[in-house]
Amino acid sequence: MKITKFILLVCIVFTSCTMPSRKIEKSSVNDIKEITEVLNQSALDWSNGDLEAYMNAYWKSPDLKFIGSRGVTYGWQQTLDNYKKGYPSSDHTGTLTFDLIHVDFLAPEVYSVIGKYHLERPVGEANGIFTLVFKRIAGKWKIVIDHSE
Repeated sequence: MKITKFILLVCIVFTSCTMPSRKIEKSSVNDIKEITEVLNQSALDWSNGDLEAYMNAYWKSPDLKFIGSRGVTYGWQQTLDNYKKGYPSSDHTGTLTFDLIHVDFLAPEVYSVIGKYHLERPVGEANGIFTLVFKRIAGKWKIVIDHSE
């Protein structure tokens, strides 16, 4: 009888330790709010035609990765240069909006964001989907990987 109780207790403890928690921690809610604010500010900066301010959302590092239809671009400066070349005027930048689909915790201080973007502009609308990896760096949320199509 004692062995049965012991095995049952071990099973209960093991099961409770290995079951994933469905509860969203308060810090996760705050992290998601902060990440959303970063994206909202970047959309506003883009819509104001300020590509350098838009790039404040990105990790200012040669290790930044941007994946698009032309392949992988490495580095913050090269990503900015590509944006300036591809969007040379306010007719090209237009008004940017985001529709976030999923924000997922990956690891402490790291989240993935899946969403859609919409550009309303005189030269023609542009729409697409993206996956971003955000990491908290020096206390600020920064995009370290951007895969946009």
